[in-house]
Amino acid sequence: MLLVFVTLENSFCMENNIFIKNDSKNKIVIFGNSGLRITLDYMNKCVITKMDINSSTVISNNEGGYSKIKTGENTYSSLTLQSQPAYSAGKDEITLSGIKYGASSVIISEIWKFKITPDKIIFNIIREIPNDLTVEEAAFPSFNFDSINTWEGAFQGNGGVAWFYLFNEKLCTYGVHTNNAYFWNSSTDAGLTVAASSPGTNIAMKYSRRNDDKLEYSITTSKGEIGLRYDEDTHRRRFIRGKTNVWSDIKIKAGKYSQSLTLTPFSYKQEYNRGSFKGIDGGQVTSVLNTIARIGVIDSKLYGGNSWHTPYGPICLHEQYIAQFGVAINDANYINGYKECLDYYRDNAIKPDGRVLPRWAYDNSDAMPGTAASKGFYEAQWGYLLDSNPDYVANVGQMFNMSGDLKWARGQKASCEKALEYMLKRDTNKNNLVEMMTDSHKEARGSDWIDIIWASFENAFVNAKLYYALTLWADVEKQLGDKTKADYYLDYAARLKYNFNKPVEDGGFWDTANGCYVHWLDKDGSVHGNNFVVPVNLMAIAYGICDDAKRNSLILDKLENQMQKESLFIWPLCLYSYNPGEGKEWQFPFPVYENGDIFLSWGAVGVQAYASYKPDIALKYIENVLARHKEDGLAFQRYGRQKQDGKGDDILAGNFLAIAGLYQSVYGINPLYNRLYLNPHLPEKLNDTELVYEFRGDKLAIALTSGKYSISNKRYKVTAAEDFGFSTGKDGVNYFLKNEDKPCMKAFCKSDGQLSVEIKKWEPGLYNWYHVSAGKSSNVSYTLSGMAPGSAYVVYVDGKKEKQVKSSSSGSVEFKVAAGNQKQLIEVKKQVN
Repeated sequence: MLLVFVTLENSFCMENNIFIKNDSKNKIVIFGNSGLRITLDYMNKCVITKMDINSSTVISNNEGGYSKIKTGENTYSSLTLQSQPAYSAGKDEITLSGIKYGASSVIISEIWKFKITPDKIIFNIIREIPNDLTVEEAAFPSFNFDSINTWEGAFQGNGGVAWFYLFNEKLCTYGVHTNNAYFWNSSTDAGLTVAASSPGTNIAMKYSRRNDDKLEYSITTSKGEIGLRYDEDTHRRRFIRGKTNVWSDIKIKAGKYSQSLTLTPFSYKQEYNRGSFKGIDGGQVTSVLNTIARIGVIDSKLYGGNSWHTPYGPICLHEQYIAQFGVAINDANYINGYKECLDYYRDNAIKPDGRVLPRWAYDNSDAMPGTAASKGFYEAQWGYLLDSNPDYVANVGQMFNMSGDLKWARGQKASCEKALEYMLKRDTNKNNLVEMMTDSHKEARGSDWIDIIWASFENAFVNAKLYYALTLWADVEKQLGDKTKADYYLDYAARLKYNFNKPVEDGGFWDTANGCYVHWLDKDGSVHGNNFVVPVNLMAIAYGICDDAKRNSLILDKLENQMQKESLFIWPLCLYSYNPGEGKEWQFPFPVYENGDIFLSWGAVGVQAYASYKPDIALKYIENVLARHKEDGLAFQRYGRQKQDGKGDDILAGNFLAIAGLYQSVYGINPLYNRLYLNPHLPEKLNDTELVYEFRGDKLAIALTSGKYSISNKRYKVTAAEDFGFSTGKDGVNYFLKNEDKPCMKAFCKSDGQLSVEIKKWEPGLYNWYHVSAGKSSNVSYTLSGMAPGSAYVVYVDGKKEKQVKSSSSGSVEFKVAAGNQKQLIEVKKQVN
């Protein structure tokens, strides 16, 4: 496309939608491309006064974008310059030099260069500082969008989000250490990526709601660490109210600095399209995953289930589902960022004896005296919450499956083994159920996530999590080549499971009289928490500890009957009351807080438990959570049991976990280390759902119709009637039978079009499938594994014998078949002598 501008002086004729229009008289230049348009005023100033993205104006003010520093006495900026800057332009670039601002003792010089391409604008700043400075704030640059409502949020380069709904008063400020921001508005379809790069420096971003309700977004760079100003003793607070100076003083050395910002417009609907949802509000699902799901990323290297917005900003390392967030969020930034976070926890939150400190917060007010480490990790004031050890390991195991990064997992091996060994040593009576730090509830100390209930000695909640961690980590050890460790952990898990399922009379956790697992046993053998503690019972089913079908149905039916009696929108922490003395005194009378209130963080295990039993029940609670999000954004800590009203300002990102369950247990999307495993439990209402899902850089289409499930990319498509695994690479597509971890079929086609394979039957001695190639006719190379070694097989195409092949000593056969645009039936049968 050719654009021609002739009305203004110094205009250029440009191809590829690139344009530059300069008004040399008024010192205003307008430039950009078809998606991003910038107006820059350089009349004794240097400031962006307008920015349009697609058809939306996001900046239209005289302080739209400029450089700024604030010392203890003064503020200097490119809004007021010492002299007129010089303008020059080429066919696709603009340069403004001689940008000088400051006072006589401190004159900062800058050069601004804009490189315009068909799809982005690269904004380079070269800055010279004449002498050392200590500044309270530095913004290079500061963008001031027209309103706090211009954008709904900004995804961060670490997978988190600055959610502007939570900027609920003027001068709210959130600071985060990241290089990238992705601003979006679902109503206007506008999106803007800002990617910052400054070699040899640290970068941080700050978001503030100004007094005039504009959104100020500032980028700060520093050779040294960019620290936090608040609190007085800890300097860890990322979110502040009533002020904007979230960063501590920055020391800037004299010298020359360079920084590059890449500004890329995008269509929100195209970039964050999750597919076509059937039977459920897909827009609401997307909204939940864009907001509440991400707010547990406090900052880079600090991920949890509580929001950066809350007064204490706590992170609970005793939450096994933080990695699971990534399944539904489906953002590579979250996965990569959480891997980095787990490395940080490995290096800073694990004591030499293997104890994983369970919490981190903005300040130390929640800490057990004397336990706060230098990086802010501590033991909670309520007791030794021992589930942090298995949960750290479980999160590493899940993250290995999501990333497939064996090198990273190897770097976690020693610390995970140490964390597990710390727990296994706590089995002093050798019954494979590990013990807590306390022997009796009378000691009034917590030991798990339900921290002000006094679970002691042998705790089912912690042991269920330990079982989960052991089984996950054994799989990682297997991939790392340590069969001895893998077998050791699996053996321990099996014995833990056996004893867990024993009746309470025999030292297990199963309460026959009440039809549920109890919370704990004191050392004296007394039974406690037989009030149907919901997470304990749901974890037992979801993690495979309870594999007795009758027991499962008893638990799940009893839970659902009580839910219907009370008309609760999702599961509470317990159905009935703990006994007096089993929790902190203000937990009574029932229901209140951890003795009966509704915490949504257990939504994923609930959905998982029901999905394979009665998926319609799982879907019902998923829809209830979506309805609540539509009402209040899920921006609460919990919901009251009696009125089901939102309570608490300690917002939990885990409130979205029923939606994680939707993705993982209902849609059946399970990333594993070498494949994407699809195992749907699909209510009829959700039939014909078509999802867009990114898996390790490959955008996949997942089609879900009962009895006909498929996964495809641009080159390959696999369809099957039952659960299966899928992976692709340069050497073709792999089909995995059910949840087997080795492919039973590999297919490769040189055609540029898509090769589609539909599995019909896969059983010993008989394998058949349809294939069709959408491109030019080409040979398809097949490798089938898991066959009888050294046996003869016959290959048929549409019922006609094509060739005979013999399996190798390892049980694989290889052959080629011509494929065209017509569907063909391929059959491989074992030859009978």
